[in-house]
Amino acid sequence: MAAARPTVNVRGADGAAAGSVTLPAVFTAPIRTDVVEAIHKSMAKNKRQPYAVYNEAGMQTSAESWGTGRAVARIPRVGGGGTHRSGQATGSNAARGGWMYSPTKVWRRWFVKVNQNQKRFATASALAATAIPSLLLARGHRVEQLEEVPLVISDAAQDFKKTKEALALLQAVNAYPDVVKVSNSRKVRAGQGKLRNRRYKQRRGPLVVYNEDNGIVKAFRNLPGVELVSVHRLNLLQLAPGGHVGRFCIWTESAFKQLDTVFGTHDKPSEEKKGFRLPTAKIAQTDVTRIINSTEIQSAVRPVKSEARIKRPFTQKKNPLKNRGVLFRLNPYAQSHIRAAIREEQMRKAGKAKKLSQRGDRNLASGAFLEQLHAP
Repeated sequence: MAAARPTVNVRGADGAAAGSVTLPAVFTAPIRTDVVEAIHKSMAKNKRQPYAVYNEAGMQTSAESWGTGRAVARIPRVGGGGTHRSGQATGSNAARGGWMYSPTKVWRRWFVKVNQNQKRFATASALAATAIPSLLLARGHRVEQLEEVPLVISDAAQDFKKTKEALALLQAVNAYPDVVKVSNSRKVRAGQGKLRNRRYKQRRGPLVVYNEDNGIVKAFRNLPGVELVSVHRLNLLQLAPGGHVGRFCIWTESAFKQLDTVFGTHDKPSEEKKGFRLPTAKIAQTDVTRIINSTEIQSAVRPVKSEARIKRPFTQKKNPLKNRGVLFRLNPYAQSHIRAAIREEQMRKAGKAKKLSQRGDRNLASGAFLEQLHAP
């Protein structure tokens, strides 16, 4: 979860704090990178353009098989004469100039439907990630000189109509190094894409989120890497490019205040997204290892008896299957069960001995009778 700070400063045109606003509840939503990656992957497929090979490719020929008896394969061959093409095999995916195996079709499943509530969940999670400086730095944004994130600027920026005004504002709030990073990353694309109206590649820069467009789009759109979006049309593809959370966002004050209306809070649902409530984290502390190793948990699992146990809480475990003392602590009935089994075994042995003694007496008696019978 993002660090839930109570307020965020609003920066003026000179970069100084000119007020403060309450942090919207959406920034406390759980950050689920797995959900963001899965939804981004499906949404990105909806921008693809279907393609396919010509349905008669490789079959536009008068070829037919020569049949048997000519010591060649029965594959269709081009007719005619006087050229290298005559007699060549065609009409097969194994032949040069033939059709391809399993030709591509335009009715392939290019577009993927995504559950609307899942898209909203992923968008809220990506928004919460924009308030954590470590995630912004991990994504490559130059935010080391910023005093705090998220960065909120006054609504006067929505009235900008000149790029030089936008440039001066970015320099005043120390957000311009991220634009320089984008400008330095511009390079020619490797591959045939450079011939198809996408010659250059460059990194992503700041995302400017506004509430009303009074000229702000024209002022910022010519800066390299800078993108603009309305707070009412936030898109996961822009908040988490490539499926990686941590986009550097610059908010206008009115757009920042609109987030509680757009996404709602933990107490009330969204006013613009029908039936949507902010997701809540299953646990407050996501570091499970820290919880397990805490003194509170370890003292309950293994009661501390001395200072030595406090310094070294992990002692050697004893196997209850081999240690009777540990077994009786875990299962008090085990002692009675073992004693009953011992008594039963003793009774069985006593009964067996009694039967053997009775059998021996009978054998002795029969032996004495035979001796008397055969006596002279």
